[in-house]
Amino acid sequence: MEIKATLKYLRSTARKTRLVVDMVRGKKVEEAINILNFSPRKAALPVAKLIHSAVANAEEKGEVDVDTLYVKKIFVDEGPTMKRFMPRAMGRATKINKRTSHITVVLDEM
Repeated sequence: MEIKATLKYLRSTARKTRLVVDMVRGKKVEEAINILNFSPRKAALPVAKLIHSAVANAEEKGEVDVDTLYVKKIFVDEGPTMKRFMPRAMGRATKINKRTSHITVVLDEM
């Protein structure tokens, strides 16, 4: 039985978050959380919390054994971009894009 959890509007770019997500795809939940706990990347903490949330969803449903769960699918989509401007020399301004991302994780039993 598939268990799903999503995280929306993470203030990290999708490209950087995909590097973290690729490390845990296909791994058992316990192994994935250990990898994320020791990863130096900024996006590792929100991804670990998302996997914990998916495990909590599985426990709440009560139909699956939590010890046999693994990360079946995990993917990152681009969220909306916040557009900001920074003043520059001689009265000019440059655009700064503050990008966001949405993460979806699907857990399943072995």
